[in-house]
Amino acid sequence: MKLVSHWIDGASAVTGGRTSDVFNPATGAVSGQADLADEATVDRAVEAAKRAFPAWRDTSLVKRTQILFRFRELLDQNRDALAERITAEHGKVHADALGEVARGLEVVEFACGIPHLLKGGFSENVSTSVDSFSLRQPLGVVGGITPFNFPAMVPMWMFPVAIACGNTFVLKPSERDPSASLLIAELWQRAGLPDGVFNVVQGDKVAVDRLLTHPDVKAVSFVGSTPIARYVYETGTAHGKRVQALGGAKNHMLVLPDADLDLVADSAVSAGFGSAGERCMAISVVLAVDPIGDDLVSKIAERTRKIKVGAGDDPASEMGALVTKVHRDKVASYLDLGEGKIVVDGRENLPEGGGFWLGPTVIDHVPAGSRTHREEIFGPVLSIVRVSSYEEGVELINSGEYGNGTAIFTNDGGAARRFQNEVEVGMIGVNVPIPVPMAFYSFGGWKASLFGDTHVHGTEGVHFYTRGKVVTSRWLDPSHGGVNLGFPTNR
Repeated sequence: MKLVSHWIDGASAVTGGRTSDVFNPATGAVSGQADLADEATVDRAVEAAKRAFPAWRDTSLVKRTQILFRFRELLDQNRDALAERITAEHGKVHADALGEVARGLEVVEFACGIPHLLKGGFSENVSTSVDSFSLRQPLGVVGGITPFNFPAMVPMWMFPVAIACGNTFVLKPSERDPSASLLIAELWQRAGLPDGVFNVVQGDKVAVDRLLTHPDVKAVSFVGSTPIARYVYETGTAHGKRVQALGGAKNHMLVLPDADLDLVADSAVSAGFGSAGERCMAISVVLAVDPIGDDLVSKIAERTRKIKVGAGDDPASEMGALVTKVHRDKVASYLDLGEGKIVVDGRENLPEGGGFWLGPTVIDHVPAGSRTHREEIFGPVLSIVRVSSYEEGVELINSGEYGNGTAIFTNDGGAARRFQNEVEVGMIGVNVPIPVPMAFYSFGGWKASLFGDTHVHGTEGVHFYTRGKVVTSRWLDPSHGGVNLGFPTNR
């Protein structure tokens, strides 16, 4: 049975202590073991990153960019192999895994523009013969703690920008699907990245806590559930670190009566059940404004019943299994609450075998404020909440705990513009169901969906992984001379 190890200082490393099972979600069988790091293993990775930092920081922007371009090409050439690892351990279908790699590639491509992104400002003669200029410099060793649902894309939201800025990086991926991280490490090495600049420690809370408290780790990026995001933020900042911690979500789609209901149904099904709903940007609640509810639910149910659920490596499959049995059971428990009317029951007509299966589920007439409505289910459960007006829909969105993403579907430009102004959410789609920004913008929500002030990738990502410095300089003219004890003036 394979052992998924660490990657430290340019080579595979094994702790030889605790392990955790890695499953094939489509069969339920154990496919490998993840080597769980102890504190000493994390310390080794941080020490390797610390040793590599001075030389990498001083590597020219041109050289850094050349390595990034080579990494981008290798990643593109190996996208199928990376997607296969994701499918085997996460369970999502291969096409979905390929899409994940493609979105991660966009951040790598953004980071290839680092010479422009790190340009500072310059002001001449701010005082007589005095110039001032600003620059941004890397922090040092930075860490990334990433979730199971996107084992390639979410890390690539972080480390391309961090490394391009001159930092060294320690990644702690999810122990549920750890293998993608090692292929990424190997591609970095083949691209010419110096040893120690990118490191991987497999692990659980032991590794997380050591990264959050290690004195040589200057910043930590995190994506996961809201309770853990809060813990990461509070623990990291208490130890003097810069932290961006992205939490959970409960994303709503507000559908106005003038919307194209076929477009809405296609979008709701795609956004609700892609990746088996294990997306922080999944649409999990449709707010149907009277009187369109019955027609919309009929169209959604018709499309949902046609979804082919099966193994992720089967080209005929449109939706795969959930990542673990524990998670599958947690998601399925919401179907037993009796909150609303189950129109399509994901517990029926499932593939045979021991996989972690739950089919796409549609629940109509979900009561506003119920657990099914307000809690993050993180699975293939789409709730329909009936509302009487635009105002009621916006109030439901704004009163929720989360503020990650939301969408409005309408043909009324005025209503859409009003929505984007009034809704208290960080990422908004107008007739776009999953409003994930492109890499040159930044990703992040509001309220309990984000702890910290900085979003990931884009310009905010560059600012997170660097700190500003302002230099004021005077180069004296050779003719200058004499002592002047007076207070300096601008004359």
